[in-house]
Amino acid sequence: MERLRKNKAVLEELQTTPEYQALLAEIRSHKVLPGLALPRAARLPLLAALQADLQVPILLLTTRADHMLTLADELKFWAPGANRIVFPEPNPLFYEPAAWGTSTRRDRLQALTALAAYHLPGAQKPQVPPLIIAPIRAVMARTLPRRDFIKASRVIKTGQVIKPEDLQRAWVEIGYLAADLVTEPGQFSRRGGILDVWAMAEGYPVRLEFFGDEIDTMRRFDPASQRTVQNLTQLFITPAREVLPGKAQALDIPHLQDLGEYYLPLAHPAVASLLDYLPSQALVLVDDLDLLRTTASEVEEQSVKLRQDSIAEGTLPEDFPIPYLSWSELQDSLMGHAWLELGWSTAEDESPLGSLFVPGPRFGGRMKQVMDYLLERCQACEQVTVVSRQVSRLQELWKEHRGLGPEGCEPDFRDGLLSEGWILNVAGTKRYLLTDSEIFGWERPKPRQQHRPAVEAPEALYSDLKPGDWVVHIDHGVGRYRGLVQRTLDGSEREFLCIEYNGGDQLFVPVHQADRLGRYVGPDGDEPSATRLGSGEWTQNKLKVREAVLEVAQELLELYAKR
Repeated sequence: MERLRKNKAVLEELQTTPEYQALLAEIRSHKVLPGLALPRAARLPLLAALQADLQVPILLLTTRADHMLTLADELKFWAPGANRIVFPEPNPLFYEPAAWGTSTRRDRLQALTALAAYHLPGAQKPQVPPLIIAPIRAVMARTLPRRDFIKASRVIKTGQVIKPEDLQRAWVEIGYLAADLVTEPGQFSRRGGILDVWAMAEGYPVRLEFFGDEIDTMRRFDPASQRTVQNLTQLFITPAREVLPGKAQALDIPHLQDLGEYYLPLAHPAVASLLDYLPSQALVLVDDLDLLRTTASEVEEQSVKLRQDSIAEGTLPEDFPIPYLSWSELQDSLMGHAWLELGWSTAEDESPLGSLFVPGPRFGGRMKQVMDYLLERCQACEQVTVVSRQVSRLQELWKEHRGLGPEGCEPDFRDGLLSEGWILNVAGTKRYLLTDSEIFGWERPKPRQQHRPAVEAPEALYSDLKPGDWVVHIDHGVGRYRGLVQRTLDGSEREFLCIEYNGGDQLFVPVHQADRLGRYVGPDGDEPSATRLGSGEWTQNKLKVREAVLEVAQELLELYAKR
């Protein structure tokens, strides 16, 4: 909370300037504005301020994927409460017959879903307007036309009468895969009157429980613990792929499941991009217009050459449609929205807002000069924020210096990563932002795409077990698995794993404790004898094994000591 308060204070100083207020008024009046000529370090604070004031969807266009990841990472510092979404570019090159990555599909569809909610009647709009960051190649890539996306989307509500089979068929046609267990977005599974589905833009899967053909309840649940996260009254189901299998199947496309997006231009002839999903009130911010234009031209040249080579090799039909939009087509789409360049390409001169920010001093690792500089700022009662990966070291050095400073004036030390700092001049006062770049001369490390581990549901621990298999319970020993059964407990019906022990005694293990069970693996594949439940036999066996292990460990220690 303290960090949020301090971040808000920095942004409020920017928001109260006449230069910022003039820009805000011009944006709201939909004027065509020249470039702001902002230094790079000042662009994200401005973006965070605009997002807080305008409360509309914002798209930030940048040049490359690594820039996208850097901006998204740094935006966590300036706008920690923002609905940040990255819109990545396809993994393969245009015309390259290869699959898109799972995380790429998910991130792109998350952005499309957030924007489509503004166009679909009955859909709940995001509580916090999305702030989408995209490299130019990602926006060049053709996507599912908005009309097809909305037509394939559906709002499901409790009390709605619909057959589970109809929902399953509809989900398959829009790219969802049937699975025994729902462990990642884009999957659904059914067990009797229960349907689990993980929509692409949802953080958790949702369980639909039917009473006949009526949706009785809906709830988000944690796939690892199966515990309810939130009860729902409605759910927004959107396509799980940017090419709809239902449309593509009519074209008899080979390897559709593996190369779905490669065939998108064939399955969906209407040309569309992310820009077509933006609502009328959205704002587009362009990092640097000239660099975007150059990057788009390079991508197009590369794609034209790859097309020619592929046609010559016979791996691409001559009439294969173009899978991307050219820069001129993107510019035409861009002109249909309110947009603003943050860089210099369209700037007339130094902008009033850009002139508020000046670069900070460089110290090159000379720590005494850094501490003297901080002390001077504190003696002048000026606000200083220090963002560093070495924040604990800097704080220790400061403690040795601050005895000379006035009471109550301290630099604000933050653990974090920013590319650069600045000095902000506001009404005759200055606020200082120092980063590792100014202090040590370090460059910010390039961020890597975060790996999204697949969630392993507890069902995965027993889904491959068949009735009659030998299993071991960590507390009760060896028995035979008899299957999944339902029992009523405290007035509610729950699922249990039934284990049969010696003498016909049965143990019912709750599914959320399935991790305490394991398949029996014995020497030479011999069948074991079942443990007698409640006899203490299993506890004695575990003690014997523990003693034997300790004895072997002691012998090994003595052997290695002699060596």
